[in-house]
Amino acid sequence: QVQLVESGGGLVQPGGSLKLSCEASGSIGSIYTMTWHRQAPGKQRELVAAITSGGSTNYADSVKGRFTISRDNAKNTVYLQMNSLKPEDTAVYYCNCNAQRLWGRDISTYWGQGTQVTVSS
Repeated sequence: QVQLVESGGGLVQPGGSLKLSCEASGSIGSIYTMTWHRQAPGKQRELVAAITSGGSTNYADSVKGRFTISRDNAKNTVYLQMNSLKPEDTAVYYCNCNAQRLWGRDISTYWGQGTQVTVSS
């Protein structure tokens, strides 16, 4: 099985920072694009940031300049550094990857279970 586990969420005041981590483990093979999505209560899940295997990145306009996505391929881990957090950043953050299983051929999409980020005074 392939498992993605997020960590690093929590409660932070506006203007604060958090760094999320997501490690892929199990029968994971080649990992291509890795992303962070988020879902606020009553809202649809949205793409926050993405990074390709070649290091190309994309960000939602709402987080551009504040968030940075990075990856450590040796650790099968993707990170999301979040600075200058705002109350509207409050959401469950999910990591995601497109990857092949070990010795596999097909590319599948995998999701983590999510980690709560709450920005509030």
